[in-house]
Amino acid sequence: MTPRTAVDTAAGVRSGSLRAADVLEEHLARVASREAEIHAFNLVTQDAARARAADIDRRVAAGEDLGPLAGVTIALKDNLCTRGVPTTCSSRILEGWKPPYDASVVERLAAAGAVFVGKTNLDEFAMGSSTENSAFGPTRNPLDTSRVPGGSSGGSAAAVAADFATVAIGSDTGGSIRQPAALCGVVGVKPTYGAVSRYGLIAFASSLDQIGPFTHTVEDAALLMEVISGHDARDSTSIPQPAMQLRQELGKGVEGLRIGRITDLPAGADPGIMARLDAAFAALEAQGASIVDVQVPAFTYGLTAYYLVAPAEASSNLARYDGVRFGMRVEAPDTNAMYSATRAAGFGDEVKRRIMIGTYALSAGYFDAYYGKALKIRRLIANDFAAAYAKADVLLTPTSPTVAFELGSKGDNPLAMYLCDTYTIPTNLVGHPAMSVPFGTAELGLPAGVQIMAPTLGEPVMFRVAAALEEAAK
Repeated sequence: MTPRTAVDTAAGVRSGSLRAADVLEEHLARVASREAEIHAFNLVTQDAARARAADIDRRVAAGEDLGPLAGVTIALKDNLCTRGVPTTCSSRILEGWKPPYDASVVERLAAAGAVFVGKTNLDEFAMGSSTENSAFGPTRNPLDTSRVPGGSSGGSAAAVAADFATVAIGSDTGGSIRQPAALCGVVGVKPTYGAVSRYGLIAFASSLDQIGPFTHTVEDAALLMEVISGHDARDSTSIPQPAMQLRQELGKGVEGLRIGRITDLPAGADPGIMARLDAAFAALEAQGASIVDVQVPAFTYGLTAYYLVAPAEASSNLARYDGVRFGMRVEAPDTNAMYSATRAAGFGDEVKRRIMIGTYALSAGYFDAYYGKALKIRRLIANDFAAAYAKADVLLTPTSPTVAFELGSKGDNPLAMYLCDTYTIPTNLVGHPAMSVPFGTAELGLPAGVQIMAPTLGEPVMFRVAAALEEAAK
């Protein structure tokens, strides 16, 4: 059965032909039947969701227009602050903490009529590519529960793929929306840096983090982007522009667009993944686009630059978790011992690894050799992308180099795990938008995603290409 889309759900609830309560119960029934094996959620807020759905139905019956997401069920990644609801980042150090405010994105979704189903599992503090680094246990891929859903937003991707919620929200620091979207066979969008407010997103790496949607369709992703984008004075990095209008772009086709093929793309993707990418180029060319070869020489250095920049920012951002102001505290004889004991008990291995790497890279003796050099590489990548976008309107790459891999298969090899983000990281470093669209299957019949990348605020043309790929995939 094809899941009901957000567009159709909201239209039905607003017209009175669907009840928000019935929509919610359909999703909660699926949660009840499969959540134990998948573990998409850290918390299912069913009582609050039922009260919210009932209120929406009452207000619709009274003649109110509840907005473009009326009655649409949404799962929220557990690093988005929600007032009075435990928000843990899947870390022991924040276990039980209840924020006193809502993230801006949560406010905007609520104002549009959404119903929040729960908080989804993630790699601890969004550090990982498999959702195996959660303090509360791994999430499994609904399409094959012996495999990972990707990460760090694996719980959000799994919630949509299993139809536990119509749509979900995740965050993307180096591919954490797009890679799990590809592995779970759904649409995932990382917007332009600053296009969506980060206020209330618990920070991992502040110059890289972005919030975006997981959906079953490109049209639903466009709708979600219209709701959550736009300027927010509470986020100093927010771009001063109104919310995007993207659904109007979807039917324009790709005739005349220039689709860039990166000829010096880093190797390493499975043959089946590359075959799907070639098929995507062919499908777009058949619809009237022209395929142009471009080079992005510094693309290959994205991974190494990222794993200095992101840990450096993480070591700074995570310094606040010291057992004093919020979250867990391990009692000790003096303050310094309490800091040490709390952080040792509260953080998992991957978080500790990245804090140590970042602290080392920022230390006085090594700053120029590591962090400073990584920033120079970041600038080179931006320059190379600018040259490529002078020749092409969008660029296409694989989203992930492989299909969903088996649970535990990369856990003992951090480098192998980091390589999962080879194709997604460069756009985070330069702040450009990118999205993953399902485009058939590769090895073992598992989903393959094609990544569409565009220049800053190039979401309109990016969504045009996404809609064309989605139509071709049918």
